[in-house]
Amino acid sequence: MAVRHFLTLHDLTPDELNQVIDSAIALKKAHRENTQKPVLAQKVLAMIFEKSSTRTRVSFEAGMAQLGGSALFLSPSDTQLGRGEPIEDSARVISRMTDIIMIRTFGHDKIETFAQHSEVPVINALTDSFHPCQLLADVQTYVEQRGSIQGKTVAWIGDGNNMCHSWINAAMQFDFKLQIACPTGYEPNPDIVKSAGDRVVVTMDPKQAVSGADLVTTDVFASMGQESEQTTRLEHFAGFQVNHELMALAADNALFMHCLPAHRGEEVSAELIEDKSISVVWDEAENRLHAQKALMLFLLSQS
Repeated sequence: MAVRHFLTLHDLTPDELNQVIDSAIALKKAHRENTQKPVLAQKVLAMIFEKSSTRTRVSFEAGMAQLGGSALFLSPSDTQLGRGEPIEDSARVISRMTDIIMIRTFGHDKIETFAQHSEVPVINALTDSFHPCQLLADVQTYVEQRGSIQGKTVAWIGDGNNMCHSWINAAMQFDFKLQIACPTGYEPNPDIVKSAGDRVVVTMDPKQAVSGADLVTTDVFASMGQESEQTTRLEHFAGFQVNHELMALAADNALFMHCLPAHRGEEVSAELIEDKSISVVWDEAENRLHAQKALMLFLLSQS
């Protein structure tokens, strides 16, 4: 059986993705009821971090422990990857010693190369192009709060970044409409947009994008590695803050999400992110844990 990887949402079928979401909800229930069995006993997850993170490391490491397995944290300073060893060689070695591998890195081509030479499943825990694990948690959160996301309307406000690209993929895989608002010059990759057909529209007007949306989501204006652009980006993104005034244009009972970390007063107002009647960011963050447990179980069952 060929090894299955999860580099983008397109690596699983829509039915498989919904299966993972259902499993994540069940695993969350089992965890809260203290009925989770150590189904991954003796399994080892290698966690390769070239980009730092809070939620990604805690969720994967805690998730593996909850399932009875163990996790190894590997930074560039801990491995030969940081000293110039070819990605292909590291993939061959690490995949012979562990059962599943998670990578958080920069260029998407690096994780593709690693997966091509790995004997075990590889999970994209973030690249500059995509962040599919976050989307599993986001969709899980919507399902828990409002039911199926199929046929709904989602608004993305802000940079056309890796999160935006994964929302585009999600619109295709989960069958919903995505309305994107970005300043000129910060649009998502046009080829990714084109691949989604009429499921995705891109505008420069946040109010137009949010109009009638069932879910509104955003991210920081300057992502990791773009800190030098912070001042310029704040100028260009003026008017793109998600706040109560903008949310008033969304559908009744609309939710607000943010992948975190958040910069209050920039891409989101402090009042909105703390408004528990609209904002579900803390449930969303917790669901990284359960969605990734479900994902690991799925991939290991396919190997």
